[in-house]
Amino acid sequence: MKALVVGTGGVGQSIAAIAKRRDPKGEWLEKMVMADYDGQRAADFVATLKDPRFVAEQVDAGDVDAVAALAAKHGADILMNLCAPNFNPPLLQAALKAKVHYLDTAMTLSEWHPTDPFHKTGKKLGDDEYALSPEFEAIGKYALAGFGVEPGMADFFARYAADHLFDEVDYIGIRDGSNLEIPGATGISFGFSVWTTIEECNNPAIVFENGDFHTVEPFAELEKFWLPEGIGEVEVGHVEHEEVVQIGHNADKLKGVKKAEFKYALGDEFMAAMDVFRSINIDKAEKIKVGDVMVAPRDVIAAAAPDPNEIGKQYVGKTAAGTYVIGKKDGKERKVYLYQVADNKDCVDKYGTQVVVAQTAFTPVIAIELLANGSLGSKPGDPKSGVHNPEAFNADDFVALMPAVGFPGGLLEMESEYKLAKDRQALLDLAK
Repeated sequence: MKALVVGTGGVGQSIAAIAKRRDPKGEWLEKMVMADYDGQRAADFVATLKDPRFVAEQVDAGDVDAVAALAAKHGADILMNLCAPNFNPPLLQAALKAKVHYLDTAMTLSEWHPTDPFHKTGKKLGDDEYALSPEFEAIGKYALAGFGVEPGMADFFARYAADHLFDEVDYIGIRDGSNLEIPGATGISFGFSVWTTIEECNNPAIVFENGDFHTVEPFAELEKFWLPEGIGEVEVGHVEHEEVVQIGHNADKLKGVKKAEFKYALGDEFMAAMDVFRSINIDKAEKIKVGDVMVAPRDVIAAAAPDPNEIGKQYVGKTAAGTYVIGKKDGKERKVYLYQVADNKDCVDKYGTQVVVAQTAFTPVIAIELLANGSLGSKPGDPKSGVHNPEAFNADDFVALMPAVGFPGGLLEMESEYKLAKDRQALLDLAK
């Protein structure tokens, strides 16, 4: 497997570090090209790996021809997009032009409904990406869309639960939260891409229900949820996220799921900050004139805020990402939470990157390993090419590899809605 990674920020660096640790002898990873608009950043990072399989290059992610030429230069099998999702369109086109597989961790961006954005959908997350499926089918390649942790792992969990744990699925809710903090610090910090976080937290949140999609206001319907492994109770609310679209798009693979939501624990201070951003329009991605220059307010925040990967190394605590499923098994109601919990210190010590980006990176590593060994797409009913989310694939091999890459999964039975059975906290190897 030869991979071209476009974007060597925190997630890109984590992918390289996890892949090197997972395959130190090059049994399936022959080469990984680390490309970035800042060529020096890519070169400096590759120098730390001290492994000839990793090569640095400079490239503009928005230049379709340049990215395609770089893929051809290195004989890449897959283009891995680790840039902000506004770069998805040119990178998808670059993969098509180079005739290689494609992978991203976030789908193409949404557009608000022109008259009723907090009830009706406009262009949904991923609509532009799904539309390219016939073109990827024509070249016999995959566009693996939404293959991070959320979306990504959480979607594999949805498929795993539907295949093994339920006869009927009524509800799938992604639940995400942490007890991360920087000792002594005040104010908010961004644990992930600043640009993307603002996008998610200010857009109308999407809900899938009874075969269709609608929207609600960001942070709506706040409720308590208990997270395992010492994190405890958090307050979660609606945030726009791809999993809801991906679950709805693949409902036929998920026992006809009736409803799907994404709810995230952000904390009162962070939600208040997002409200302020919205109220004075500095959340906007559209450029405005400031003096003699045109600048997007959101780009200013992203440039001024501390680098999430660097400030994130100061975090203490854990983060949980997971999938809460309600349905029936053997005629009885069942509620489970399938999850992955990662510790910040462990991630910094092992991979040199903070926990949020490291947790996002392990699914792409598993995906390219499965692609390299022929497992991805090999099961009955799996698609053979085109634009597809994790739900489209049998999840067994993915789940089985999670402990091997250092991010084991867990499963908890529930005793009542939104309350975990604290007397049954056993962390299970889902592969069993």
